[in-house]
Amino acid sequence: MTRTAHHRRYLMCRPEHFTVSYTINPWMEPANPTDTAKAVSQWQVLHDLYLELGHEVELIDPVEGLPDMVYTANGGFLIDGVAYGPKFRFRERQGESGPFIDWFRTHGFDTREPVEVNEGEGDFLLVGDTILAGTGFRSTDDSHRELREIFGREVVSLTLTDPRFYHLDTAIAVLDPVEGVEKGGPAHATIAYLPSAFDDASQRILAERYPDAIHVSDEDGAVFGLNSSSDGYNVIISPRAKGFERQLRERGYHPITVDLSELLLGGGGIKCCTLELRS
Repeated sequence: MTRTAHHRRYLMCRPEHFTVSYTINPWMEPANPTDTAKAVSQWQVLHDLYLELGHEVELIDPVEGLPDMVYTANGGFLIDGVAYGPKFRFRERQGESGPFIDWFRTHGFDTREPVEVNEGEGDFLLVGDTILAGTGFRSTDDSHRELREIFGREVVSLTLTDPRFYHLDTAIAVLDPVEGVEKGGPAHATIAYLPSAFDDASQRILAERYPDAIHVSDEDGAVFGLNSSSDGYNVIISPRAKGFERQLRERGYHPITVDLSELLLGGGGIKCCTLELRS
């Protein structure tokens, strides 16, 4: 199958204040030293790659004392110029909400402040016209209702059960910009996912909706292989997700590896650092 790259517009945040000084997920160990300069250097490679691929990148200013702002995917969810702001579960990240909401307003988005706890595109993924919405560790079930009311789209709730995969974007990668069947051709996979990250009911939903999806191994999931970014052809992934890289090539995608090992110390990867701005 011929894959096509689609133009993207992203929001990123330079990790100038990145460190691991608290623990809110299993990846974070404050006792392990972090190298902020290395984090910035690795992040810059991802930033520059997006530009080389023809995508647009906007920047939000980092705020001292908010080391996790680099994970911009958690800062909101945007479709058709409407921005649903974040409301973080943990106190350590709650200060990020204001800067993200202010950025959306300043840049002309129809900005909606949340009532319910949600962590943006970390737990909400757009697949065709459907929003896959994660819960279990961060975003609440009620945020899925709020999401449905704001965007008027189908919202499919999925429950995460493995604390290593605490956001939906650590367990599912959206590979294609649209869902469905190509004219005159077969149905194609739109997602890749790690089945064991979900409860039984969610596994059944995913298997029924995406029978041609790529099933990723726990080995590749455990190195944040699914926390990747795709434009429909180019898929940016962790260099350690060797099996996933082979699976992508077999399906006609073009995997490109970027090492964000320093930012993984905070529990984030490629997708975590990338918020799509759909205007």
